[in-house]
Amino acid sequence: MAYIKAGNDAAGHPVQIFYEDWGQGAPVVLIHGWPLDHTMWEHQAVALAKAGKRVIAYDRRGFGRSSRPWGGYDYDTLASDLNALLTELDLTGVTLVGFSMGGGEIARYIGNYGQARVSKAVFVSAVTPYMLKTSDNPDGVPQKVFDQMHEGIAKDRFAFLEGFAKDFYGQSLISHPVSQAVLNWNQTVTTLAAPNATDDCVTSFSGTDFRDDLKKVTVPTLVIHGDKDQTVPFPVSGERTAKMVAGAELKVYEGAPHGLFFTEKDKLTADLLAFIGK
Repeated sequence: MAYIKAGNDAAGHPVQIFYEDWGQGAPVVLIHGWPLDHTMWEHQAVALAKAGKRVIAYDRRGFGRSSRPWGGYDYDTLASDLNALLTELDLTGVTLVGFSMGGGEIARYIGNYGQARVSKAVFVSAVTPYMLKTSDNPDGVPQKVFDQMHEGIAKDRFAFLEGFAKDFYGQSLISHPVSQAVLNWNQTVTTLAAPNATDDCVTSFSGTDFRDDLKKVTVPTLVIHGDKDQTVPFPVSGERTAKMVAGAELKVYEGAPHGLFFTEKDKLTADLLAFIGK
């Protein structure tokens, strides 16, 4: 197992970030979504490595096998963790691929650290540019939606995550885009995350404004989003992200929910390979 140190927490304890490093070739860094860990990229990671790419997938602090500090779940700190990974592994010419919350890490990383190490960026079902409805972001998601998420986590985190997964994958009485086994896996991964990290990250991905960060993205960029995403609505996020990044390519997956890394896994893999291989 491999770890890099991403500084210390407020108590002076080292924060260790777990990562897997597969294959050889041009580097691709996969950044997972909330409330999962790097294992969500199973299908894409294997395919990219087989296609001759070096694939690095890591666990965000508080999730998976990374350290579980009490704090540090703001995007400046999370971008610093990503910077520590890229610096420690001395990666250049990197394609950054961020799913959902992970798209925020790409935006904030480029906003804070620039693009010297980055060759391309991919935003998949990403929370950028700004989720929260405010006076200067009137088309965002109302605060009460995120308040209900906090309340659900506090009341019964396990039940909340079980219900959240159904919307995440577009599961209903008449629609079964993923198997029960996938839902079981999802529940295991999400409930093993640190409870404070699970809650704090809701505040981060809902309330962080990435609009200025996206203005600094000039590398070739691909935006992928499902038009039936009930978790991160396409008009609020993917559609606007593609408009804000000059020259960005937008791919809209018709009928796809948020968790399209499973429901549309082959299509997503093919689109990543085509874009990264250009």
